[in-house]
Amino acid sequence: MIELPEAVTIAGQLNDTTCGKRIVAVTVRHTPHKLAWYYGEPEAYADLLFGRTLGRAVPLGSMVEIETGNRRVLLGEGVGIRFHGAGKPHPARHQLLLEFGDGCALTASVQMYGGLGAFGEGELDNYYYRVAKERPSPLSPEFDKAYFDGLIGQDAVQKLSMKALLATEQRIPGLGNGILQDILFNARVHPKKKVNTLSDEDRTRVFHSVRNTISAMVAQGGRDTEIDLFGEPGGYRTILCRKTVGKPCPACGTTIRKQSYMGGSVYYCERCQAL
Repeated sequence: MIELPEAVTIAGQLNDTTCGKRIVAVTVRHTPHKLAWYYGEPEAYADLLFGRTLGRAVPLGSMVEIETGNRRVLLGEGVGIRFHGAGKPHPARHQLLLEFGDGCALTASVQMYGGLGAFGEGELDNYYYRVAKERPSPLSPEFDKAYFDGLIGQDAVQKLSMKALLATEQRIPGLGNGILQDILFNARVHPKKKVNTLSDEDRTRVFHSVRNTISAMVAQGGRDTEIDLFGEPGGYRTILCRKTVGKPCPACGTTIRKQSYMGGSVYYCERCQAL
């Protein structure tokens, strides 16, 4: 699933490949998918986008938005976004296909679930889209220690676990359950630890880990568990994930564990991240 590191990576790759290309054909809902959600009206996408020239792409939390004049294309976290060179085949299954005048194409394929769409600038009223625009990215100067202290110090979050705080409700846009694992490992905090049990030192480590871990993931082109615009895995070697369960912790050698929690999974080292 796309999270902030992958959104930043893919937006940059789109700017290198599709910016300035003119759309000559639009195909929507080629493959039915029960968990594909469309922003705006899918029947209107062709009229909205045909003949338009793609502009800059920007990351918005776990989404990527592409500007085309006063219209927008939005691709969400559960969408596989792929660029296809002139003459290259397109995938058999996709929910959005944009074909360009030079023979290249862009496809968006929903995996387990995900949203995508096209709409006029300012027309989309969606909570996740809105907060991704309003709240500071953890990569921005505005996301400083004072901002983080205000976020983690709210009365309403004190009884939440660290997973619930950081990876739900997009309190920090683009920070989901995937990148959460390494962030908390680097901070030496268990994902089930309650916010109101954190020491001042814990809070400081979590703040620095949010910024530093995400920055490292971005610098290396996203995580090795996710795929970029060209179908290649990122260069960041994920510490805690499905690939490393049962292997020794790189810090202490204790076996990395996986546990079901809050409708998903958490990964941790029980020695480095004592609960």
